[in-house]
Amino acid sequence: MTSMPKMPSLALLKQPQPTYYDPETSWQKPWPRVSRLLFKAPFISFGPFLLFLMIAVGIGVGSAYMALTKSSPFEALQSGVWVAHPKAGTDQADPYSAAIFARTLRIPMGSGEGLAFYAVVDDRGQLLDPSCTYTISGKTPPARLWTLTAVDQQLELLATDAGRSYLTSEDVLRSSDGRFEIVASRKARPGNWLPTGLGGGLVFALRLYDTPLTTGAGIADPVMPSIIRGDCQ
Repeated sequence: MTSMPKMPSLALLKQPQPTYYDPETSWQKPWPRVSRLLFKAPFISFGPFLLFLMIAVGIGVGSAYMALTKSSPFEALQSGVWVAHPKAGTDQADPYSAAIFARTLRIPMGSGEGLAFYAVVDDRGQLLDPSCTYTISGKTPPARLWTLTAVDQQLELLATDAGRSYLTSEDVLRSSDGRFEIVASRKARPGNWLPTGLGGGLVFALRLYDTPLTTGAGIADPVMPSIIRGDCQ
């Protein structure tokens, strides 16, 4: 009987082929298989990153909003209760100061015009109240002209019965030593009277025009008038 030839086993057919290095094709490799777990749980993979990104954006936007709405411009010059910002409106102003003035639609005085001081508290540190009487006395830094204005917390003019809410250096009566005394109240007073009205708070704005403070002379310790609180209605 003729015997059938034996077929080679599968193991013999799958002999390992020798590998050869081909510089033109050896860099090509098949794409690695990606586990389906990465597609089933995307929040576990990207959740912490998104949470960190949301926190960072929230802190950045919140701090910028607080700086623009609750803060005053940086690099302030303070003498007593009076505060000024000499670099406001110049090319040396910081970005936050420029943004604050732009948001409030305020135009700061240029360095060639003068310098504006603001007071929101009296000498005891109490907030100014339009229903109270205040005595503003002393001297101002040297200036060709200065004005004293009563404004509200938005720095807008107060509506008064006298039709004005300001005094100028040309209208103020002084003593022999050059000192003055101004009474700020809603009711008329003899002498130097600064009318105030009912409004959203009270702020005194003292603007010095053509003053040497803008050039840096005497800016370290300017002499400013005092603000004493009197009776309140």
